Amino acid sequence: MIPASFDYVRPTTVDEAVQALVDGGEDAKIMAGGQSFIPVLRLRMGDPSLVIDLGGIPELRGVREDGDQIVVGAMTTHHEVTRDDLLARHVALIAEATKTVADFQVRHRGTLGGALAHADPAGDLAAPTLALDAELVIVGQNGERRVPAADFFEDYFTTAIGPGEILTAIRFPKYTGWGARYEKFNRVAQAWSIVAVAATVKVDSGTITDARIGLTNMAGTPVRARAVESALVGQSMSEETVRAAAQAAAEGTSPTSDADAGSDYREHLARVLTGRAVLAAAG
Repeated sequence: MIPASFDYVRPTTVDEAVQALVDGGEDAKIMAGGQSFIPVLRLRMGDPSLVIDLGGIPELRGVREDGDQIVVGAMTTHHEVTRDDLLARHVALIAEATKTVADFQVRHRGTLGGALAHADPAGDLAAPTLALDAELVIVGQNGERRVPAADFFEDYFTTAIGPGEILTAIRFPKYTGWGARYEKFNRVAQAWSIVAVAATVKVDSGTITDARIGLTNMAGTPVRARAVESALVGQSMSEETVRAAAQAAAEGTSPTSDADAGSDYREHLARVLTGRAVLAAAG
């Protein structure tokens, strides 16, 4: 199917992009890597009057260190995330999860910011971003604001990005020395997650001293498995301890039933995958 006609601009600064978005009104749409947006256009599920391509803004790309945080530009591609040394050293969970996104072609075009702004509950990067207590930097005409990941994802395909605003960066605390694992279950390679678990843990002398766990596709937004985190912290590292704690993984979730899986099966997957993810993260 051929998209409906639209105007197209490619600004070179964030200020230009924000102004174009404001001038374009409610029918103006942002395009990042285009891996979700282009199919929406082709299927005519969206009919924007103006498309604003962020690909020409250099300041939105790259990874840098800022004190006790690692800052990732919203237009940094998945491929760049998986290859970055700072992320591998300090925020291993986001790099591990990104390796499971789609295929090489999509990872070379898709962006971290685009995936998070799209907010698909089956997308693989929202849960690790939530688990890592990241901050998302949003810029509009009134300046910059930072939104915790816990407040950023509001509902299905809905985020805290307001009218006339653009997601510009994601700020991750450092988790240097923590183990990380993204355990994903899907029907075929490169498909969306039926359920997935993002886990990063800190182990000291055989004891789990801290844990962060996020769940993918267990509700309309990513979910923290806080009951599991609480059950793990302070416990000696063993398979029995981890498996027992993982039984609480589905608490506070509301998975859907669809052609891929029923809600009860998704709850079962959450418990099984949480155990696997934590054990793998702990080495």
